Amino acid sequence: QVQLVESGGGSVQPGGSLRLSCAASGFTFMNYAMRWYRQGPGKERELVAFITFNGGSTNYADSVKGRFTISRDNAKSTVYLQMNSLKPEDTAVYYCNVVLRSSNYWGQGTQVTVSS
Repeated sequence: QVQLVESGGGSVQPGGSLRLSCAASGFTFMNYAMRWYRQGPGKERELVAFITFNGGSTNYADSVKGRFTISRDNAKSTVYLQMNSLKPEDTAVYYCNVVLRSSNYWGQGTQVTVSS
């Protein structure tokens, strides 16, 4: 079955960096676009970053452009989110996502807390 397992979250001071990973299994990873979403306290889940199946194209929410970078390693079936210059408003649970045959699959999420 499809599994997405996020890791790499934690607590960091404003201006710091974190690198999230999402290990995928149960489907042919190299054939599918991947997404990172986040859900902050009291907020709706929002799309943060998108990457095509081969990594040839990426897209970002305006709020993270220039600070976050999505990438993937198809040999390892893993997608990454490098987060730099973190701000308190980046505090959220971060989820990776894949859409397979019109169905959404989610990981369990990883908490990112940005606070001084």
